[in-house]
Amino acid sequence: MATQTPPLSGRRAQAARNDKVILEAARSVFTKDPDAPIAAVAERAGVGISALYRRYRSKEDLLQQLAAEGLRRYLAEAEAALGDDRDPWTAFTDFMHRSLDAGAGSLTVRFVGQFTPSEEMQRNGRAASEATWRLLERTKAAGAIRLDIEVGDIALLFEQLQAVEIGDEARAKRVRRRYLTLLLDGLHLTSAPPLPGPAPQWEEIRSRY
Repeated sequence: MATQTPPLSGRRAQAARNDKVILEAARSVFTKDPDAPIAAVAERAGVGISALYRRYRSKEDLLQQLAAEGLRRYLAEAEAALGDDRDPWTAFTDFMHRSLDAGAGSLTVRFVGQFTPSEEMQRNGRAASEATWRLLERTKAAGAIRLDIEVGDIALLFEQLQAVEIGDEARAKRVRRRYLTLLLDGLHLTSAPPLPGPAPQWEEIRSRY
């Protein structure tokens, strides 16, 4: 029989809730304005600045945690797509929609160069790249996606989609989904002429940090 994880104590549960609220507030604040002060995060989260600093020593620590969490989300979505036994194109398009909604690319495009990636982030980055490559190869083998699309293309497409800021967050999400649908239509055109120039490589993308 599998052992169950014991529930968190009242204080630990409250700390976990506070951390989630802080991260959600930070994602909202810094996605819109990377130069915003950390006090703006505390205000949006409804916590005291001292409570925030007990969890994160600096803005750089908070940005690093946000980026690490976003990368973990993306990796989880890629692995879920690889385990999806539906037809490869359906699995791929659902992966793209879930990853967009999870914020894939939203932190990278705004936070490049503002923190030092941890070893865990570097490991997860390589794992995410490998999982995306496997997903693309499976979709290509099914004849459902352009053969000249590579992992770097997917990374930068997400960055472009997440850069769309219009109206409130709900409106922005709808517009991003609109353009994702257009992008997917283009990716599905397997008979289209080759794309100009080589795709961006992982080292080129990683070097921006």
